[in-house]
Amino acid sequence: MSKSLPVDKTEDNEARARALQSLLIEKEMLSTDAVDAIISKFEEDIGPMNGARVVARAWTDPDFKKQLIENSTEAINSEFGHTGMESVDVEVYENTPDIQHVVICTLCSCFAWPLLGLPPTWFKSGPYRAQMVKHPRKTLREDFDLDLDEDVEIKVWDQSAEVRYMVLPQRPEGTEDMTEEELAELVTRDSMIGVERLGDMSVDELK
Repeated sequence: MSKSLPVDKTEDNEARARALQSLLIEKEMLSTDAVDAIISKFEEDIGPMNGARVVARAWTDPDFKKQLIENSTEAINSEFGHTGMESVDVEVYENTPDIQHVVICTLCSCFAWPLLGLPPTWFKSGPYRAQMVKHPRKTLREDFDLDLDEDVEIKVWDQSAEVRYMVLPQRPEGTEDMTEEELAELVTRDSMIGVERLGDMSVDELK
């Protein structure tokens, strides 16, 4: 459900990555098979399904949810072991009917890769980083079709080299009879970044 955020034409990260990849392959410093293997690992093994499992567990286990909010790194490590790099803490913030959390990185493109997989192109773009800091409500509405009521507070969390953030989305209505595995299938990467609000969506919309 990712939206196509306008990207600064002078900051075409995908083009740069493709050019670097081509150069490394040409100089036989990298193979296309190696690139495909890395991408597949992040998409299928390390991708957002890891974060989705954490969210689904929090939706179904109140004790785990409490620990996740109080000490995210310890909770995730003890149950899933997905926080990844050493010396990097993970902090999870819970969305509520009155609060919407959003994750950015103004310095570069720090991202909770082991939990959320590869960062989307728009997350790394200058416009997203600048607009979300200055005008979060407008940016969510215009670029992600997320029109929040004025009484919903928006909190923007800026990541660093030491800390990664993840949003715990609201559990959608009508999911009371779903298993943890079924719930994990409903969780999207964008909802864990905070540009999508699952609590306002129906199960049919999410499937």
